[in-house]
Amino acid sequence: MYPEELTTVYRSPRRRECDERLLVLTAVGVEGVVARGQEEFLLQVAAADAGYALRHLLQYEAENRAAPPSPPPPRVYAHAWVGCVGYVLVLLGIAFALSNGLVRLDAFDLGELDAARVQAGQWWRAWTALTLHLDGPHLAANLAAGVWFGYLAARQMGSGTAWLLIVTGAALANLLESLLGPPEHRAVGASTAVFSALGAMSAYSWRERFALPQRWARRWGPLVAGVILLGWTGSGSEGTDVDVVAHVAGFGLGALLGATAALPPMRQPMQRVPQWLTGAAALASLAVAWWCALRS
Repeated sequence: MYPEELTTVYRSPRRRECDERLLVLTAVGVEGVVARGQEEFLLQVAAADAGYALRHLLQYEAENRAAPPSPPPPRVYAHAWVGCVGYVLVLLGIAFALSNGLVRLDAFDLGELDAARVQAGQWWRAWTALTLHLDGPHLAANLAAGVWFGYLAARQMGSGTAWLLIVTGAALANLLESLLGPPEHRAVGASTAVFSALGAMSAYSWRERFALPQRWARRWGPLVAGVILLGWTGSGSEGTDVDVVAHVAGFGLGALLGATAALPPMRQPMQRVPQWLTGAAALASLAVAWWCALRS
C-alpha cells in the first residue's frame, strides 16, 4: 500500500483514538495505518475502502456517543399529607353530619348530582355531589384511592395547588356530564375527584418531561400509565354500577388542568402562590356550593 493510495478517514490529536478506530476497521476487514501528521494523527485506508470505512466509523461514533446528562430531579413538595387530611376530614365530617342529623335530612336531595336540576341552573350540585356517599364501603373506597392519588399529586404540585386542581377538575367533569347527558342522570361520590387526581398528576409529570432530552417512552410514560390505571380501576368489575363517563371525564379534565399547570408560563407564577391559599380556595369552592344548596 503506497502513500499516494491512502485516504484519511479520521484524524485526532490523540493517537489512542486513531488506534481504537483502526481496530474497528480491522474487525470488519479494512486494512489501515495510523500516520503522524502536523500536530495530529491520521487514520488512513486505501482509497477504494474509504467509503466502506467511513460508514463503519460513523456507526461506531453513533453507538459510542456519550448519553445526555440525566435531567435534574423534579421538585418534590413537602407536607403533601396536609391536603389528604383535609380530604378525609371533609368526607368524614359530611358523612358524620348526615348520619347524625346535624344538617337537613334532605341533604342528599339538595346535593346529589341531578342532571335535570343542574340543567335548570343548580350548578353547585357538581361540587356538593363530590362529598356525598351512599354507604360505608362507597366512602371507604373513595377515601383510600383519593388519599393515595391526592398525595402523589401533592408531591408534584404542592398540597394546595393539587387539591384545587383536583376539586375543580372533578366538579367541571360533573357539570359537563350533567349538561350534556340525559336529564334523568343522578350520581354522588368522590370517585370523579379520584380520577381527576390521577389525570392531573399524570399529565403534569408528562408535560414536565416534554422538553427533556429523553426517549419518547420516558416522556410519555406517566400519561400512558395514567390511562392504563384509568382503564384498570375506572371501569369497575362486572355487575357493578360504575359511572364510567364521570371517571373518564374526571381524568380528562384533571389531565387538562394538570398539563396547563405544568406549562412554564403557568408553573412559575403558581409556585409563588402560598399553598395554604390555593388549598383554602379548594375548600371555599365546596363551602360556597353547600351554602347555595342549603339555601335552595
